[in-house]
Amino acid sequence: MKKIVSFSLALFLVFNFISSATIAQGLISGKVLNAQNSPVSGASVQVKGIKGGAVSDIDGNYKISLPANIKSVTLVFTAVGYQKKEVSEIVVNGSLLENVDVVMEESSGDNLAEVVVQATSRRRESTNAMIQFQKNTNAVAQVVSAEAIKRSPDRNTGEVLKRTPGASVQEGKFLIVRGLADRYNQAMLNGVLLSSTEPDRKTFSFDIFPSNMIDNIIINKTFVPELSGEWAGGLVQVNTKDIPSKGFLEVQVGTGFNTQTIGKDFAYYPGGKLDFLGFDDGTRALPNDFPSRAGFRALSDEQKLAWGKKVFADQWSYKNKTAPMNVSFQGSGGFNTRLFGKELGAIIGINYAKTNRILANNTRFYSVANNIPSLGMDYYNTKYNEDVNLGGLINLALKINNNNKITFKNLLSVIGNDYVNLRTGKDAELNSIEPENIRAREFSFKTNLLYNGQLLGEHSIGRQANPLKLKWYGAFANLHQNLPMQRRLVYRQPNNQGPYEFHGGGTKSQKSGSVLYSDLSDYIYNAGADITKQFRMFDLAQTVKAGYAYQYKDRLFNARPFSIYPPSGSSIDRTLSEDHFFAAQNFVSGVLEMEEFSTKQYGYAASNILHAPFIQFDNQLSHRLRAIWGVRYEYYDQLLKGYLNDDPTKVASVKGDFLPALNLVYKLNNLSNLRLAASQTVVRPEFRELSNFTFYDFDLGAIVMGNSILKRTKISNLDLRYELYPRAGELFTFGVFYKNFDSPIEQILNQSGVFTYSFNFNNAKGAKSYGAEFEFRKKLDMVEMLRNFTAFGNLSYINNKVTFEGSEIFERPMQGQSPYLVNLGLQFDLPDAGFSATTLFNQYGERIAYVGSSETGGIPNIYEKSRPLWDLILSKKVMKNKGEFKFTVSDILNRPALYYYDIKSDGGGYDPSNGDVIQVNRNNGTNYSLSFSYKIK
Repeated sequence: MKKIVSFSLALFLVFNFISSATIAQGLISGKVLNAQNSPVSGASVQVKGIKGGAVSDIDGNYKISLPANIKSVTLVFTAVGYQKKEVSEIVVNGSLLENVDVVMEESSGDNLAEVVVQATSRRRESTNAMIQFQKNTNAVAQVVSAEAIKRSPDRNTGEVLKRTPGASVQEGKFLIVRGLADRYNQAMLNGVLLSSTEPDRKTFSFDIFPSNMIDNIIINKTFVPELSGEWAGGLVQVNTKDIPSKGFLEVQVGTGFNTQTIGKDFAYYPGGKLDFLGFDDGTRALPNDFPSRAGFRALSDEQKLAWGKKVFADQWSYKNKTAPMNVSFQGSGGFNTRLFGKELGAIIGINYAKTNRILANNTRFYSVANNIPSLGMDYYNTKYNEDVNLGGLINLALKINNNNKITFKNLLSVIGNDYVNLRTGKDAELNSIEPENIRAREFSFKTNLLYNGQLLGEHSIGRQANPLKLKWYGAFANLHQNLPMQRRLVYRQPNNQGPYEFHGGGTKSQKSGSVLYSDLSDYIYNAGADITKQFRMFDLAQTVKAGYAYQYKDRLFNARPFSIYPPSGSSIDRTLSEDHFFAAQNFVSGVLEMEEFSTKQYGYAASNILHAPFIQFDNQLSHRLRAIWGVRYEYYDQLLKGYLNDDPTKVASVKGDFLPALNLVYKLNNLSNLRLAASQTVVRPEFRELSNFTFYDFDLGAIVMGNSILKRTKISNLDLRYELYPRAGELFTFGVFYKNFDSPIEQILNQSGVFTYSFNFNNAKGAKSYGAEFEFRKKLDMVEMLRNFTAFGNLSYINNKVTFEGSEIFERPMQGQSPYLVNLGLQFDLPDAGFSATTLFNQYGERIAYVGSSETGGIPNIYEKSRPLWDLILSKKVMKNKGEFKFTVSDILNRPALYYYDIKSDGGGYDPSNGDVIQVNRNNGTNYSLSFSYKIK
């Protein structure tokens, strides 16, 4: 903590010095947009009654400095082809920055160029700007502003996204849009396509983005050709903070606890010195001189045991401590200066959070015959998690002039997960008549490290009134996952009598006495450019945009699973405790044996190349009707092959897809829109889903494997939506949608033996989905006592069915598909007192977590039961509004997460009287946190 305080003080002094030059002045900045959400460059911004002003740059940004004695001003915005706009009630508070974003309306003819839009207040106009962005966007979309993120209790983007219309989140980080599983959604960062962050599933882990580094989030629900066409639910565009108008610094420290954790005994095992940063310092790593896979195979039994004694002996015990408090720190700062006469700006941010949680869950697996379940595994797990989230952001921008800008954006994220999982229960693997008592433990440490660097250019070429706009980018990303020395151990009580003894022996096992090392590296290269030309035809605004995107992704995955076990006829006492069974003195021939799983499925190399040219038109067909249409062609070349000598595996696929899109926007009046959209998109299998790599999942108690013959999924999309924006800060939308899936990919649960289970991936024939969405945001000032309240929320209903060959008996929704989603919120503001309170409610309908094989007489589907979430956030500004306390309570209701077998495959909800049985019962606890932030503007 002393180091954090010292760093905060140093950062404070640096940025305080940088910003001191402007501290005597007031400063107003913002962005000017048009009705197509495009920046208006060259717009004149003047202060009414005062000489001087500013001109908006290529991004529509402007900045005006004012003498400190100016207390209140009115801004006047003018631009060729747009109606003049005045924004009043701008209070200039000394050195504090006032941000005023505006949306300008186009003139319908030369004779209307001097029409003045009714003046609006600064507060109303800034609030309206983000709502207007959603109103004017070229697709059905939801926009989450920095202000909305600030008002939530959420520390990362994953938590923020669960509150957007039609969205929910699994495991706090994997996004589900319109009830569609995470694999049907796509992510972009600052306009650049991202890739899957998880080696074991096709998904993006949104918890890698700390919320304080996000400027806004846009979730597209309909496809436009200028953006990626590989999604069906939602395309999430995460935009990090850009260059500040002046120097600033903000520091936040916080603490908190989980009710299920605080004050309890907390199991841990000795680790490395850098565990608190989410890294292993090499303590768990294999020695540098450890033999290669082939080299280890060639060793004698005695030599293998010598290595086992050196690396793995005495590594199977754990200790207890009192669960510590959670801690968090956020620091961000920026400056704006001139370099060789050019404007240079930078923003730097750092985020650190360490969270301790005890998760208790009961997991059961059944064998089902004639709708009668037989219990095979009954595990009670207590998982002691220490999670670290470390993030850093450095963005630099050089504005050469108002027409040319180059930006260099960098993001580094480290997610570290260190845990001890202690298990008791029963297992029928060895005794199917009467399951035996077992006890087990797992120690694991995993690091996900993501670096993303982007170089972006924006240029305005030609006439100032109607220039040609060029954008280009080059980006590099590296995702590295390291899993060192994951250890698993199982003890059983034979016939449920007498002492427990080591489970296994005579052969290798991934369940007991196993040690796994795995390493995955993704190298992702992106490049692209687009050109936009705006012009007028028949006195109406027209835009044509063409571009090209390229992505090359290279993956190398290597796993080294080892097994340590007593050979047949071993003299070892199997009843020795876990702490003594693998003592150094037992690593001798005839007592223990050590082998490595060296078959072909434990490593693969893969790559894909994406070429994506597009052309897109944005045509104003009349003063009310707008059409955004075009086509994107995606050529995708995918290759996966084993790189081990005995692995002939090779999966090669080359596909080209034309992806057309049409978005129609009809402006019913100045307050409402009607949208119609139709498109074709595609979702491809991920490397892990194609790989034959098999892995025993301790939590699931089952083997997970891929399928090399998976096909891509093609999706036809149709949307219709009505939007009403009655006044600033308010909206009402209602929409319906339809989707048709050809060959959707799902994860299937199979029973591969007597109480032996496996998960693999498969294509269903098809699926159809339709639904409705309603969103609202309404100020309650029509009632005097409620004038400081704002209500908001969204509701979604989705009907989805999978198509089966020649039979509708087993009709069911797709994996991960929720039938409904509910997000509600109530916000209370006392601006003069600096106090605000927000309460949030979230619930999703029951959804299939794992698809069974009941159509072929196997395991029924496993559903995730609906669970309500209720949060509360209180904040109070202090120290002349430069400081702020924030208190949050998350998951107040603390309902258990339940998963159950739908025994009769009727999809009618959990019903014990119908034979349904619980598969997982997990308790999460309620989270309390308190933070304090201090900022200089």
